[in-house]
Amino acid sequence: MTGATGKTGRHVVAHLRRLGAEVRAVSRGSAPVRFDWFDESTWPAAVSGARAAYLVDAQNEHAAERLRAFVTFAAGHGLTRLVLLSARGWADSGDPGLLATEEALRESCDAWTILRPTWFMQGFTEDDLLRAPVRAGSVRLPAGAGGEPFIDARDIAEVAAAVLTRDGHTGVIHSLSGPRALSLEEAVGTIARVTGRTIGYRSVSPDEYVADLMAHDVPEDQARFLARLFTWIREGEDAHVSSGVQDVLGRAPRDFADFAEEAAATGVWAA
Repeated sequence: MTGATGKTGRHVVAHLRRLGAEVRAVSRGSAPVRFDWFDESTWPAAVSGARAAYLVDAQNEHAAERLRAFVTFAAGHGLTRLVLLSARGWADSGDPGLLATEEALRESCDAWTILRPTWFMQGFTEDDLLRAPVRAGSVRLPAGAGGEPFIDARDIAEVAAAVLTRDGHTGVIHSLSGPRALSLEEAVGTIARVTGRTIGYRSVSPDEYVADLMAHDVPEDQARFLARLFTWIREGEDAHVSSGVQDVLGRAPRDFADFAEEAAATGVWAA
């Protein structure tokens, strides 16, 4: 299982172990087994004896090419089920380039399943893109009043564990979201309420946001890409709710308010 220490990966490992599955956690850094998309000498130890794999791609411009090579390698070493973490927004964007890793997987094997989640709730607790301004008490984003049905990464992981261990998901794309769409202002307001803090939210233009990021040493191309993602939210491109969690797990996904209450108790948003 690649990305075993990431936002979803560590929870996938936990769910699989609770199901009694034997899990080999691999990552480029701290997992027991080292795996590097760009070092094929690490691949045999990762796949030896395995039957299924959860894949988090290389997250760069070479991701599709590396995934294609790995899928061919894995199929030749007995893997019969490959589950890829993608993103619902890539499909909704209309930009085929953002679906390159999905296409690489589907073209390279028959035993695939794709998970397309919305924005993770954990972005507010684990990524400085959202966590840092929340902590600072002032959030400026080019998201307007658009809605996003944030999903708990633990729900994604539980779906992944189910798909990896149950039949009936081959050749299926599962779109995953939380139970309701919230604007970024509503999400920040929820965090303010559960923390008892005053946290301001201001919608800014994409250019203002790019300037803010570049002032904090974010490269311009990355800053513009992030602004583009928030612009999709502003335009309502990702506001719809998907039924994937309910379809696979038979229960509703976790709500943002419950996530925020739990996260606030850890002190992650202390000033």
